[in-house]
Order: sequence, then structure tokens, then C-alpha cells
Amino acid sequence: MLEPSLLLFLYFSVLGVLSLFGIHRILLCWWARDARALPPAAAFPKNTDDLPTVLIQLPMFNEKFVAERVIRAAVLMDYPRENLHIQVLDDSTDDSRATTHRLVSDLKEQGYSISLIHRSKRSGYKAGALAHGLTKSSAEFVAIFDADFIPQPTFLKETVPFLLAEPRLGMVQARWGHLNRQSNLLTRAQAIFLDGHFSVEHRGRNQAQRCFNFNGTAGVWRRQAIEEAGGWRSVTITEDFDLSYRAQLKGWKFRYLDDVVVPAELPESYRAFRSQQARWARGSMQSCRLLLSDVLGASHWSLSRRIEALIHLSSNFSYLLMAGLGLLLPLTIWTRDQIGWRVPGGEILLSLLDLTMLTSGTCALFIFYARGTSRHEAHSWRHWVIDIPLALCVGAGLCLGNAMEVIRGLTTIDSEFVRTPKQGSKTAPSNSEGYKAKTNQWLPWLEGVFIAYFSYGVFYAITRSLWSAIPFLLLYLLGFLIMNFGTLAESEVWNKDLRLSQPAPPRTEHS
Repeated sequence: MLEPSLLLFLYFSVLGVLSLFGIHRILLCWWARDARALPPAAAFPKNTDDLPTVLIQLPMFNEKFVAERVIRAAVLMDYPRENLHIQVLDDSTDDSRATTHRLVSDLKEQGYSISLIHRSKRSGYKAGALAHGLTKSSAEFVAIFDADFIPQPTFLKETVPFLLAEPRLGMVQARWGHLNRQSNLLTRAQAIFLDGHFSVEHRGRNQAQRCFNFNGTAGVWRRQAIEEAGGWRSVTITEDFDLSYRAQLKGWKFRYLDDVVVPAELPESYRAFRSQQARWARGSMQSCRLLLSDVLGASHWSLSRRIEALIHLSSNFSYLLMAGLGLLLPLTIWTRDQIGWRVPGGEILLSLLDLTMLTSGTCALFIFYARGTSRHEAHSWRHWVIDIPLALCVGAGLCLGNAMEVIRGLTTIDSEFVRTPKQGSKTAPSNSEGYKAKTNQWLPWLEGVFIAYFSYGVFYAITRSLWSAIPFLLLYLLGFLIMNFGTLAESEVWNKDLRLSQPAPPRTEHS
């Protein structure tokens, strides 16, 4: 066992850094306040002869349940046809390619400027597809939508004027909406995470003139900004994060539009959600490695901007800290209760410090997500009392898997881009072959160990009347339970007997 002094040092070091991340989130809430609203863009030009050409890129890979939906939404865009071209960047290897080919052919016959671009090798993944598509077009502006998004017909009229009004504006990012927010606990938690990310992080950084990133979809780029930044590159699996910083380092400005919303589908599967979060965590740390020296050496940026960029780039490092705190928390509680502290009154001071830091970090997260979700719609008491606390639990439950991805991101570069399966909001069976997310098979077992570990911690705290520790132990315990049981319920082993006891469903064209 670790010597008590060393154990406490490690524990409070981890807790202290996490508290600093919490304070930073409160700062973002302050920056995002309404009093600092940005001025509107110029009106959309009435003379269509003055409009620039816009390319809409729709990157997709095996998206048979949502491909048609996003293509039809793109062709309905309210923008002069002679100034608009749509690229369906379909690298699919399943039967969805035949469907998109027929649809694109039909739309061409109806007079739409649309093309299907298929690569026999998926080199560079999404970044490679976007870069390849740009070689086939000379459009001045480029709008990008992932397959599970449904842009509104007014999207270009709401975004392009900002780019027209400001020559050094390189990208505008819209907010993600949620088609299936209320489907289950997992989608409600994701909606809370994303509302905080967009309406607090993006809005705050934008209004404080700090760096923020393109989210890979629901945005419009100025082609010149992409080219001056060096174009799309696939050395990281978060190519959007990487290009965003390279463009801003070149002096391009970004604008976040909180009032422009593009609805999208949230993963309803725990396996798909894990896969998505793992990619984001690993890719962000890869981007951090690649960009860190350039950001720190950006002498044309103020010191405060560089510090904030460093926090942004390393934000997912908090998952590693949360995993470390999860390992230390029950052990620290048990050790301090068993042997006490040798300095008279020292344990009382440590307990006050402990409780203050734990509470401040948790409260900061609650305020951050409450601020993000309350900006756009009214919520019932259940949202504040149940949904946000459970979302915090889900975040804690992700820490083990994402901590491993952070380590991989810090130690490796080349990674497979694992797509997040889309189900078309209930239009597809959740167990469709080829549309199941890949997950680490050993992770649920590791989480099972931590469930037992924290269960004992809660039991010990109750029997020893250590009431102040129980809420934080439960935060982790509930998080691991939610993610673990949710994942196991979708696993092959869990459902094997159920599948054998039921007749196989008839095959259809979507099976």
C-alpha cells in the first residue's frame, strides 16, 4: 500500500487540477453571457449575380439508413442552383452505394447539380474524401454535413452572409440540434453534453475572441482558409480539430452561430456512443501533440489566448485525471479513516479542503451544463434534478475507456477512423449487420472491477458514517453501472440465448 503522505499528495494533486478545469468552465459561462452578443452579419444579397459558388460535401461510409435523407435535404437548399453544387462523397463498401447512385442519377435528371464521388480505397478516411472532393470543384465556399444531419433549406442564407461581410472569416459553425433527444437516458445525457459544448464553450470562446474548432459538420468554410492552412490531413482522426487550429494560426477568424441549428441524430446505442467518444478523446490528444508547439510559439497571439488554447487542446486529458481520481478516492477515504492524520486537527482541515474541491468541481460542471441547456428551451424539474446529475454520472462512467484513448492519442498517431453507426432515428433495426459499433471487449470487465470497488467504498462510508464522501462515490458508481450494464445489454454474449430462442427475422433490402 502507498505511504499515506504520498497517497494524499497524489489524490489532492489530481483533485486540484480537475478543480482548475472546473473553474475554467465557469469562466466559459461568464464569457458566454448574453451581454456580449456579437453583431449580426449583413443581409443576404438580393442580386443573385453577386452570390459566390457554394459546394456542399456529404461524406459518408456505409450509411444506408440515413444517406437518402441528407442528400434530399441538401438539394432542397434555398440557394440559386447555378451557384450550388453537391458532392456525395460515398466511400461505401455495402449495398448503400447502389442506393445513393440511383438517387444521385434521379436528382441529376431533375436538374440538380450533384455528383457521386466514390473512391476504391478509403485512404485518409473522411479527411481524404473531403480533400479529394475539393480537387473536383473550384467553389469559393464549402458546406459540410455528416450523413446523420438534416440541414434546413435556409442554412446557406443564414451562414453565407457572415462570410461575405468579413473577408478574413474562414469558417462559420452552426449549433447541433437533436432529433432524438428524449429517446432514452443516453440521448438525454448526450444532448446535455453537446448543448454545453456548443452554447457555452463555442459561444464563450467566440465572444471572448479565443480559438474554437469546427465540429466536422454543420459548418461552412471559405476555401481559401482551407488551402492556406495546408488542407485536410489524416494524421489525426479529428481532422476537423486539426484544420481549425492550423487555419486560426494562419490568422483566419471563426464565427459560431448559436441561433442557426442543424438537427442531427444522437447515438442511441451504448456501444456506438462509446465508439464516438473514444474517437474524439484519442483524436483530440493526437491533435494536441501535433499543434502544441505551434500554439505555444504563436507570438502573434496574446499570452491569454495561448493559455486558453492550451486548455482547449488538452481538455480531454481530464478523463485521465478522472480515472486517477476514481482509483484513489475510495482508497484515500479508507486510509484516512483507518489511520487518521498525525497532525492535530490536520484531518479536519484535509476533509474541508477535500469536500470544497470535490464540491466546486462537481458544481462547476452542473452550472456549465445547466447554462448550456437552459439557453434554448424550458425544462421540467426532472431535467434539473435527474437528467443533469445522471449526465454527470455518465461522464464519470466514460472515464476508464476514454482515459485509455487519451493515452493512445498521446503515444500514437496512425489510427483507424471508426465511424459512428447511424440508425436513422428508429427506421433501422438496432442489430443490423455491419452497423454495430466496435468496442473494447475487456472494458466492461474492468468496469465490473471498479463497480465492486466503489460498491465497497459506499458500503464502508455508510457503516463508518462518512456521509460527505457518499455523493462522490455514488457519482462514479452510478456512472460505471449505467455504462457497463448498457453496453453488456447490447453485447453478443448477453443476447446469445435470446437470439437462439427467437426465429430469425425475414431479410429485406435494408437487412
